Amino acid sequence: MTDLPGSAFPTTRETARTEPVITRVSTLELFLDLVFVFTVTQLTSLIVGARNGADYLKAALVFMTIWWIYSGYVWLTSNVGTERTKHRLLMFAGMAGFLVMALAIPTVFGAGGVAYGVGLLVVTLVHAGLFTQARTGSARAILGIAPFNLVSAGLVLLAGFVNPPWDWPLWVAAVGVVVSSSFFGRERGFTLSPAHFVERHGLVVLIALGESIVAIGTGARGLPPNATLVTAAALGLALAGALWWTYFDRDDQRAERRIDALPDRDRARLALAGFGYGHYLMLAGIIVLAAGIKGVVAHPVGHATPHDAWCLGGGLALYLAGDVLFRRLMGLGPGRLRLLAAVGALLTVPVALVAGGLVQLGGCVALLVVLLLVEAGRRAQTVKPGRG
Repeated sequence: MTDLPGSAFPTTRETARTEPVITRVSTLELFLDLVFVFTVTQLTSLIVGARNGADYLKAALVFMTIWWIYSGYVWLTSNVGTERTKHRLLMFAGMAGFLVMALAIPTVFGAGGVAYGVGLLVVTLVHAGLFTQARTGSARAILGIAPFNLVSAGLVLLAGFVNPPWDWPLWVAAVGVVVSSSFFGRERGFTLSPAHFVERHGLVVLIALGESIVAIGTGARGLPPNATLVTAAALGLALAGALWWTYFDRDDQRAERRIDALPDRDRARLALAGFGYGHYLMLAGIIVLAAGIKGVVAHPVGHATPHDAWCLGGGLALYLAGDVLFRRLMGLGPGRLRLLAAVGALLTVPVALVAGGLVQLGGCVALLVVLLLVEAGRRAQTVKPGRG
C-alpha cells in the first residue's frame, strides 16, 4: 500500500482504476448550468430576505437538497455521455425539474413547497434512470444510493403538504437521509473521470462567483454612478476576483492529480468528501457573501445593517472554512493561514457596524490580498532549495 503525501486517502494496489469514460464537458452540461445560475440567484434572494437564525437554517436545508442532487448530476455526466437523443431528452427533463425547484425557492416553506418537492422528485428519478445507462460499475452502484435519494425527495414533497412548524422535522430528516448514505459507503461503487469531474465543479464555483457580480448590479439598481458607487462596485469585483484566485490558482489542478492517482474506491470517497461537503460550504459562503455585497453596494455609506455586515463577513469566513476543509481532505497543504483569514473576516463585522459597509468591503479585499501574497511568498521559499 502506498499513500499520497498529505492525504488521508490511501492508494491501494489491490483496487483497480477505471479508465475515464467522459473526458470533456459537453455543451448540454453547460446548458444545465444556466438553470443552476437562476437557482443560485433565487438562493441569494432567500438570504437577502433572512431576518433570523431560523431563516438561515431554512436556506441551508434548501441548498443542501439542491447541491446533493445537482452534484449527483456531475457524477452522472462523468459516467454517461450526452450524445444519444434519449439521454439528451432525459437531461432536459431533469433541467425542467431544476427550474421548477428554482421557481419555488422564494416560497418553499409555504405555497411553493409542493412544487419544489415535485421538481426534486422528477430530478431524482431522471438521475437514477440515466445512471443505469452507464457503461461502468456506476450502473450497479446507483441502485445502492437511489433509495436514499428517493426517500429524501419524498420527505421534501411531504413537507410541502404540512403546515409550519411541523414541516421542519421532515426537511431535517430529508437532509439526514442523503447524508447518511455516505456513512454506509454507498459512493464506493461509483467511478468517475477526474478531469471531467474537477472541471465541472470548477464551473459551478464560477457560477457562484458570477452571482457576486450580479449582486453588484442588483444592488446598484436605480443609483447614480458616482464615485462612491463605482468604488463599491470595484471592491465587490476585486473581492470576487480574490476568491477566484484562492481556488483556481493551482488548487483545482492539484486536486485533479490527487483524484487521478487513486483507485476507483478511494476516488469516490475523496470526491464525495472534498467536492461534496467541502464545496457545499464554499458555495454556501459565496452565496451568503453575494447577499452582503448587494447590501453594501445599495447602501455604501453610513452604518451597515447587522444583516449585511454578517452576510459579508460571515459569508467570507464560511467560504474560507469550506476551502480549508477541501484543501485538508485533498492533501493540498496546510490551511492555518486561511483559518486565520476566516477569523479576520468575522472581525470585519463590528468594523462595518461602526465605519460602514464600504470600509468592511475594502477590509475583506485587503485580507484576501494579504493572504494570497503570504501564501505566494511561502511557496517561493519552498521551491528555491529544490533549484539548487
